Amino acid sequence: MYRNLHTFQLDLGTTDKIGSELSNRGLTFHHDNCSKGGEKKPQLSLCALSGMSSSHDVNRYRAVGVGMCLIGESLMRSSDPSLAIQGLCLNPKDYEASQSTAGGAYTGGTKIIKVCGITNSEDALVACRSGANLIGVIFAEKSKRKVSIEQATEIVNAVRKFGERSARITIDTVKENGSSAVSTLVAKSHALERASIRPLVVGVFQNHPLDVVKDTVEKCGLDLVQLHGSEGMAAANSSNFGGVPALRVVDIELGNDGSSTSDKSDVATNIIKQVTSDPIAILLDTSIKGDKHGGGGTGKTFDWTIAESIQSMGLPVIIAGGLTPTNIGDAVGNVRPWGVDVAGGVEASPGVKDHNKVEMFVGGAKKAAVEASKGF
Repeated sequence: MYRNLHTFQLDLGTTDKIGSELSNRGLTFHHDNCSKGGEKKPQLSLCALSGMSSSHDVNRYRAVGVGMCLIGESLMRSSDPSLAIQGLCLNPKDYEASQSTAGGAYTGGTKIIKVCGITNSEDALVACRSGANLIGVIFAEKSKRKVSIEQATEIVNAVRKFGERSARITIDTVKENGSSAVSTLVAKSHALERASIRPLVVGVFQNHPLDVVKDTVEKCGLDLVQLHGSEGMAAANSSNFGGVPALRVVDIELGNDGSSTSDKSDVATNIIKQVTSDPIAILLDTSIKGDKHGGGGTGKTFDWTIAESIQSMGLPVIIAGGLTPTNIGDAVGNVRPWGVDVAGGVEASPGVKDHNKVEMFVGGAKKAAVEASKGF
């Protein structure tokens, strides 16, 4: 068990420590050995309780010898508990198969929901309770949703308290030697999925000096960075921010009439060519041709088939731009993007969230993801 019942804080390393201590004492608890001829029955059963909700959690503890796990809240919150149980990949062969997306099309469906443009802790907690994985706070100077250091810190503290943690989440994003950029980003997307079981706070920056971004990350305690300007791919390397990983935004340009300015197949191919292993993930957003400030906050959707084409080449992506509670079902159901990102589509006014819209958006995305996954 890794919840402290005195403080209710979760520590994901506690089960590992107990397993290590049992091994040091010469006690056996690995139930995998029961199926091997000549092995004695384990003396103990090691159980992992509280906080788990995904196949990644199950596999993590299977690797250290856990024989049983308790999963409750995530199944109760699921639109389809039976499908959620299937998704836990209790059979290790199922887990191995679910991870084999590198080198082929991404077919994992929507795993990440981001609510951006949060300016106060109350709105942040509504998004957390609704089931959002990422809470976005914007530092871009041009944004109507720009927050101060003080506002961001308050939001970070509220999200940490909700997630029963007291520090920044560490995300393992080590690049394997010889891996392609796409393969590395697939591995990083899995790492982000695992980490964002408890909501993470993302700081959105646009053309800020990298030392300013790093300083803001430290002052506020941000879990992630999102670069939304012309900084380039290499700027998204976590080494620039003291080990904190960064999302890299790639703009899909539209004309003033809302039409695409490039052939969609060319757009997808060019994006695949330009990605590097520096970011933790790629986010696609809409920009308007001739806008000197760059993309973001347009309220317009781009051609979602571009995202489909990119994912068919193996790269999971988050899509943003013009998403609302009304169209999120179509986006998730038809495109099956790895992630979705909303800001203006769930607002009462710039920077103030409509709580009902937030709940409808997140709930709609989750329900559509369950339905879409039934065909795979």
